[in-house]
Amino acid sequence: MRQLNENDDDPLGLHLAALGVLDAQGTVVGWSRRAQDLIGYRGPDVIGRSAFEVLVDPGDLPAVRDAAERCRRAVGWFGLLAVRHRSGHPVELGLRVSALERDGVREWLLAGAPAADVLEWQRDRAVLDGLYHRCPIGLVVHSPDMRILRVNRAIERFTGVPAAYLQGKSTGVLLVPDDARKAVDRVRQVMRTRRPLVYSEQYARLERAPARERVASVSSFPLEDPVGRILGVAEMIEDVTERHRAQHRLTLLAEASTRVGTTLDVAQTARELADVMVPHLADHASVDLLQQVTRGEEPAPALAGPVARVGACGIGAQEPDPGTPRPIEYAPDTPQARCLADGRPVLEPVLPSDWLSVQQGRSGYASKPGSHSLIVVPLAARGLVLGVMSLWRSRRPDPFAADDLTLALELASRAALAIDNARRFTQQQRTAFTLQSSLLPSTVPEQSAVEVAPRYLPASASPGLGGDWFDVIALSGARVALVVGDVVGRGLHAAATMGRLRTAVHTLAGLDLEPDEVLSRLDDLVNLLAAEQEAADERPVTQQVVSATCLYAIYDPISRRCSAARAGHLPPVVTSPDGQAALLDLPAGPPLGLGGLPFEAGEFELAEGSLITLYTNGLLGERTMDTDEGLARLCAALTHPANPLQDTCKAVMDALVPARPADDIALLIARTRVLPERHVTSWQLPMEATAAAQARALVTGKLTEWALEHLTFTTELIASELVTNAYRYASGPMTLRLIRERSLVCEVSDGSHTAPHLRRARTTDEGGRGLFLVAQMAERWGTRYSREGKTVWTEQPLHGAQGDHQARRRP
Repeated sequence: MRQLNENDDDPLGLHLAALGVLDAQGTVVGWSRRAQDLIGYRGPDVIGRSAFEVLVDPGDLPAVRDAAERCRRAVGWFGLLAVRHRSGHPVELGLRVSALERDGVREWLLAGAPAADVLEWQRDRAVLDGLYHRCPIGLVVHSPDMRILRVNRAIERFTGVPAAYLQGKSTGVLLVPDDARKAVDRVRQVMRTRRPLVYSEQYARLERAPARERVASVSSFPLEDPVGRILGVAEMIEDVTERHRAQHRLTLLAEASTRVGTTLDVAQTARELADVMVPHLADHASVDLLQQVTRGEEPAPALAGPVARVGACGIGAQEPDPGTPRPIEYAPDTPQARCLADGRPVLEPVLPSDWLSVQQGRSGYASKPGSHSLIVVPLAARGLVLGVMSLWRSRRPDPFAADDLTLALELASRAALAIDNARRFTQQQRTAFTLQSSLLPSTVPEQSAVEVAPRYLPASASPGLGGDWFDVIALSGARVALVVGDVVGRGLHAAATMGRLRTAVHTLAGLDLEPDEVLSRLDDLVNLLAAEQEAADERPVTQQVVSATCLYAIYDPISRRCSAARAGHLPPVVTSPDGQAALLDLPAGPPLGLGGLPFEAGEFELAEGSLITLYTNGLLGERTMDTDEGLARLCAALTHPANPLQDTCKAVMDALVPARPADDIALLIARTRVLPERHVTSWQLPMEATAAAQARALVTGKLTEWALEHLTFTTELIASELVTNAYRYASGPMTLRLIRERSLVCEVSDGSHTAPHLRRARTTDEGGRGLFLVAQMAERWGTRYSREGKTVWTEQPLHGAQGDHQARRRP
């Protein structure tokens, strides 16, 4: 009878089932009202008759007899049988047969119900049984007073505690306090609001193993009786630790892809990698790179050191700033040395208790206090090991596992590629900077015409170095050329083009051409370079691939006149001795490379002590400020012409240049000087045969006055030959000029534009040796042209070098 009364909603229970009693021969001896309603027979119609005859269709008789035989053997039976209704149609019933013993007589109690009701009840029972005994998802039922009523076997496996132990215990038992508090709050919320919470994830770390990370997905719903009273809360709990870890790994990979490799700086990329690792994967992380890598060089295969620590991060400790890290040599048996040597990762899940004390103090070893687990992975890219990354756990009690090693390897592989890209970029930048440095003037020679202070600052954030340059070129007649230029573009091509243009400017300056003529020749050269590149790249002729801007100025300290021309370049700033700074009104020529357009020079007079400032557009920070604003700030920084030029350069840089300029900057500030009148003298000579003798006499007198008697012989010879050539081959007027500055300059000007030619005379020739003698006596000589004619000039050192120079010149 226990089974019949076990559940109130059992369709075969005494209060719901159709009941009948059979004796040992199968005769009906008892019949209930529910049986009458279900099958149609009243009690008197069946009592005393054989059940096989009244209730069983002849066609179903074999199955019924077989069931009866099994019931007698098993002393009970349950199953489905077809029973004949009073009207003759079959009724499918679920039957449960139990034996009754009374006074030594056995009878059989039959409890029946419609087969559909019995099957539905059986399915419900099977579902409940499955939830508590076979379901892989945990089930916990909580009472209104926050105690555990029942758990299934999945919870037993999850906690490792028998279900009987948990019954009656407080909600949240076995969990660490933080996780238990969250579990209790969730149950109370569902009980209070009577609204379910679906798929809420929370940590479920057990008190007996707090180091083991466990995450559960919990769905909670209220339990109510038919009248709506709360009976408790049921929770479905699924262990999603592995899924959570996989999601965490994917999140870390995604974060690393956005945080690592943001720049093309090797050290910055290494620091970003260390920062990503902490605290998501490790408590401490360090990145050590081979020293060749930090310099942008390609490391040799299987190289085990030395390394430099360029990235470090840790929890609760101030990691040292790598800055300029010292070399590190790992002992051969350390994990880092093994990883560097063979390129394989090292996993030390549990470090021996004495391991740290043994390793501390060894050459190059840097362990973290309290560390109990270690991972070392190689930073390898394109077949080369660039360094190693070391990960320690000290605060987190759980050791590193194989999944952590896999994740560290994946992160290291991605970061290594970014580091190698940065290394290659660094190598290219170093090559480009070396090239650029070799193309720019290393020092600026002292000039009689001007005092000069240059400043060059390469860009720190651009994709490559630029083609900015400056130059100070000594010209004949104590004059000086000031040049700044900027090649459009970045990288090696821009630097190489800058070098070619600078060389061309030097060559053109040696011809003593006017500024507009120099720019015209440069324009032709840029067009030639563009055509060569277009031919090499097979680009359309209409696409210009080389372009540049340039400002070329010539200052004469004798006349105080300055002539200048610009090709697409910003105008110079001129500061008068009284501190008034303003842009020079120069005609704006087109950039070099457009071709076919003229350039126009401007000429102006500068007082002694004036500043003339030339610069490239990077100084104005075109990407960060308006050009007009930049020019105004530049002029404001140049209002103190008497200050030392280096201080003025610094003031300009401080006023205009950010900490990390986005473009190259070339700045050239010159303070004008005036050559004293006593150091310059000139004479108008007649176009006569006696002009040479007159020239010798004038030279001798002036050199005696200047106390340069040791130069009298050579200067007389030079002046005599130049005047004789002018008399023979040129037209008037003829002028002889001597200039005493850092050298002695002798010039003869005439009205002809025909250039003199140096040649070696034959033994039988009576003449033709004049210029040859001049070239041997002078340190430098040349010809410059003007609208009025030409000037042939020579230079001789003032002191100490004359004899040596003549010895070198002697054929």
